[in-house]
Amino acid sequence: MCEINQTEVTVFILLGFKGLYSYKVLFFILFIFSYVVVLNGNLILVVLVSICEHLKIPMFIFLRQLAVADILITTTIIPMMLDIILRDTKEVSVRGCLIQMYIFGISVFMQCVLLAVMSYDRCLAICNPMRYNSIMSPDVCLKMIAASWLLVCILSSELIVVCQLQYCGLNYMDHFFCDFGPLVEISTSDTSTLLLVDMILSFVVVFIPFSLIVITYLIIFYTISKISLNSGRKKAFSTCSSHLATVCTYYGTLMIVYMGPSGDSSYVQNKFYSLLYIVVTPMINPIIYSLRSREIRQTLRRVINIQTK
Repeated sequence: MCEINQTEVTVFILLGFKGLYSYKVLFFILFIFSYVVVLNGNLILVVLVSICEHLKIPMFIFLRQLAVADILITTTIIPMMLDIILRDTKEVSVRGCLIQMYIFGISVFMQCVLLAVMSYDRCLAICNPMRYNSIMSPDVCLKMIAASWLLVCILSSELIVVCQLQYCGLNYMDHFFCDFGPLVEISTSDTSTLLLVDMILSFVVVFIPFSLIVITYLIIFYTISKISLNSGRKKAFSTCSSHLATVCTYYGTLMIVYMGPSGDSSYVQNKFYSLLYIVVTPMINPIIYSLRSREIRQTLRRVINIQTK
């Protein structure tokens, strides 16, 4: 219960990008353009892989799920962010804030798990190509995807502990969405247990997949180094270069935001850094895979030619 001189919080007020609202028109145009690019790019990937039989191979099946996770992240955050930019602040119910945090958490964790699964797929393709098709059948891929979503949803249910926190008096949140850190910071409850749970959850869903990615790429690089022909090495590396670029971009931004130094100034910086994995990474992922994948480019050209005839 809240103290006598405090009232229980029923809504949070998100402050967004305070101090920069003289540029609100520029911000609004920039982010709405980014959102359109993210939606179009990732939806194109989802549709192409879904309707084209020759794209229903493990790499593109996993890529479709990565695009779905990107769409979930941006759709959960950007529409609210655009509203905050227009209104300067935004009132969000406590329940709505917790729902947003949960969906966002699932999407972020799913990307971590998917990138680990995709690195395993690339490792098999390069290190054991003769058995690749028998091991990574479409049924196996679908089972791995279903297991990943189930695992992430179960582990993310630990975030429901946040629902037990109490919020009294202060309801201003210096952010543009309901992130875990700001929610815990303004709570009047004891958050020591929750922070421990968050650390364990982050280790399981973020650090372990990242460690698996590092191990698989060490194996990949060792295998590539044993190839005698330069053309063979280049061909082998090209099969995983798109995934490696996505891994570096995604985990790089996560580390900048969540492993940087604490403090008021860094907290404000992290608010802007978080735009990297909410806007920038989902926007460049389709570009990376489209530029690196001849199959995607050729399929997209055929679809466009059919539609224009």
